[in-house]
Amino acid sequence: MENIEPQQIVKPQQYMHPALQFLTAIGIMVGLLIAGSLVGLGVAVAVYGMKIFTAISTQDVTAPHFAGAMWIVQLIGTTLPLLAAALIFARYIVYDTGEYIRPGFKFPMVMLLLTTGIMFASFPAIEFLSNINQKMVLPHFLQWMRDSEDSAEKLTAALLKMDTIWQMLFNLVCIGLFTAIVEEFMFRGVLQTIFLKWTKSSHAAIWITAIIFSAFHMEFFGFLPRMMLGVLFGYFVVYSGSIWPAVLGHFINNGTDVVLTYLYQHKQANIAPDDQHVFNNAGYIISFVIILFLFWVYRKVAANKQPVQV
Repeated sequence: MENIEPQQIVKPQQYMHPALQFLTAIGIMVGLLIAGSLVGLGVAVAVYGMKIFTAISTQDVTAPHFAGAMWIVQLIGTTLPLLAAALIFARYIVYDTGEYIRPGFKFPMVMLLLTTGIMFASFPAIEFLSNINQKMVLPHFLQWMRDSEDSAEKLTAALLKMDTIWQMLFNLVCIGLFTAIVEEFMFRGVLQTIFLKWTKSSHAAIWITAIIFSAFHMEFFGFLPRMMLGVLFGYFVVYSGSIWPAVLGHFINNGTDVVLTYLYQHKQANIAPDDQHVFNNAGYIISFVIILFLFWVYRKVAANKQPVQV
């Protein structure tokens, strides 16, 4: 009997245009975020009663259990839906978690050290961009964006109120680690891969994804520094071939804010985490120079890497 070769399996990304992939990924993400927010709010009401619904609606941060309720809404309404959206798209829409999430560890571990150095060196550069952003003047009809960001700052302050070191560690895990993982899976994993296929340019994919990443946070006056972070994370992934250097960089950025906030609240640090005048012009220049140099080293290591399975 003649041997029949099994048909080659055609993965959806081979015939599904990147534009359709993008719309599908965004649709899944938005749908899960809406559903998650409703479920999170329902759980918060079930735990703390109807009064917490009023407190959340009016942003009454002084209401009892407000922070606890907001954490429920944050985790169920944002963190878990983002993670689910990335995994569902990669696993069940395009059937290629390896390419669209890049969870492997086949890169030299020295790249993690370089990632750490780049992130700490970037703090002055981020402050510089933030100061530029703050000086931008919005048209009168967009003043609602400033009001919206002021409200968001109140909510963030409530979540970052840490009376004990255990609360600090909780925030470090939730804001630092969990947020880093889910956002990197979605943005530098799924969306950046889609734009790489669409534009055929890693640079274009990185910058487009960084712009979407910054816009997703809906903070106009933090747009430029967050976009820069998205660019850094994007190059971490492109050069290493793995999502984990970007997760580490994201964790360092978020985690540093959490730790500095805790230290400032307990009068163990004199510099407020939101102080945008810590560094001077020389510091800004040195920061950009160090970032460029370390990225040059990072790329050289990537070009000569000997992948090792961990």
